[in-house]
Amino acid sequence: MCFATCRSAEILTCCCFLLAGVCFRMYTEKEAAQAGVVGWVKNTRGGTVVGQLQGPADAVEHMKEWLSKKGSPSSHITRTLFNNERTLSALEMSSFSTRY
Repeated sequence: MCFATCRSAEILTCCCFLLAGVCFRMYTEKEAAQAGVVGWVKNTRGGTVVGQLQGPADAVEHMKEWLSKKGSPSSHITRTLFNNERTLSALEMSSFSTRY
């Protein structure tokens, strides 16, 4: 899974490789809403998930932990990668969505 996350000032990309990720996007969208972050998530043709998250630093850290260790109830996360982190002066998105 690749994710870009932004803490009300920061963006990062995370890649997570899932062996089984039933409903991973749906659960990610739900967790992001509860954490107070915006962004997007989508599946790749290679069987991974990519996305971007933006929000307060603590919310972004929560999502990094969730994406790395928890995920959806049926998922098995084998690896996550976070990169391209940067500080933003304002959020670049206004909501969280699933992309296709």
